[in-house]
Amino acid sequence: MFQKVFHITSVKSAKTYLSGFIIILILSSLGGTALAQQSKSQLEKEKLENLKRIKEAERILQQTATEKKSTLGQLNALNQQILAREGLAGSIRSEINLLDDQISEIGSIVASMEQDLSNLKKEYASMVYAASKIDRSYDKLIFIFSSSTFRQFIMRMKYLEQYSEVRKNQVEQIQKVTDALVGQRQSAQNKKVEKSALLEQQITENNNLMALRKEQTKLISRLSKEEAALQKELQNTKQAVARLDKLIADLVKAEIARAKAEEAKGNVARTPEASRLSANFSENKKKLFWPVESGFISGKFGTHPHPILKGVMTDNPGIEIQTNQSEVIRAVFDGEVKMVASVPGMANAVIIQHGEYMTVYAKIKNVTVKRNQMVKAKDVIGEVYTDNDGISEVHFELWKNNVKLDPQAWLNTR
Repeated sequence: MFQKVFHITSVKSAKTYLSGFIIILILSSLGGTALAQQSKSQLEKEKLENLKRIKEAERILQQTATEKKSTLGQLNALNQQILAREGLAGSIRSEINLLDDQISEIGSIVASMEQDLSNLKKEYASMVYAASKIDRSYDKLIFIFSSSTFRQFIMRMKYLEQYSEVRKNQVEQIQKVTDALVGQRQSAQNKKVEKSALLEQQITENNNLMALRKEQTKLISRLSKEEAALQKELQNTKQAVARLDKLIADLVKAEIARAKAEEAKGNVARTPEASRLSANFSENKKKLFWPVESGFISGKFGTHPHPILKGVMTDNPGIEIQTNQSEVIRAVFDGEVKMVASVPGMANAVIIQHGEYMTVYAKIKNVTVKRNQMVKAKDVIGEVYTDNDGISEVHFELWKNNVKLDPQAWLNTR
């Protein structure tokens, strides 16, 4: 009888170990939370970046708004603030969705663990019941000494030891699963609290976006009534860009002529140092420093519709970066200053050569470099010029020989 009961108990103990293995598998599935944590870290990083952009745009907007006149600079700053807040709202939505997935996953794990705990307790109850029948010392002695062989005697002694160990392990397993279950339930509760806080943030950001879009609509309406002034401003910009383009074209032409003259004399047109500089510059695509430490792109490269004037297209040979007043302008890479010039409508301009590449910086005041001066990346070349409307904006171009390139594709991602 004892051997039969013990055999049943041993089978149940095997089930207990299998159940414990299932628990380990379930808990190991929580390794997925490492990926979730990584996603959450990325979302937190995006939120911080968007908050930084929002503060930056707010500061620039306040500087332009000190003037009573409505300007495109104000609209650009407002658009940037809306874009950053939309990014923030998107990050919050993604984080809420991530929390929903985590809460659902924890719910599934809790349900599985509750079922497993129930099975463990049932198994343990069966073991206790069986033990109550066979735990008397007299029965144990009969079971041991009724062995027909010495080998069977040894085996029965081992059975009794294993039986005692199984019961002990079963109690420990129940406690471990119970503790893990408590932890999972607490984790689920924490996630729900976190989600509640994010939902409040989402409501706040939606309200902020609504207010900004209303302000944007009003500003566009005011600017639309100033078509004549905007047309004149556009014409002045085109003339200033044309003057700068001529300076660059003349410089490029002179460099090409110089190279041909060197070749005609049998000299190498480009020194090894210049070739290395070109190669290094090329390798740094998408890694170049920004000309200013803070700010946003307010005018993109190429042809685009005017933000206010209907049916009017603008053509930008570079990009505009709207920034703070008195912000310093920096070289984006090592090179040689090839030109410093005054350009009506663009304040001052600096052209730096990097082998076969050239970077052009305009709308500068207080230029701090001279022609033929060697500069390093991040060296200050001047301060941003602020116009009569309170707009502080840097004009930045990038050329490869006589071909204009999109500077945004070369600057690092902030």
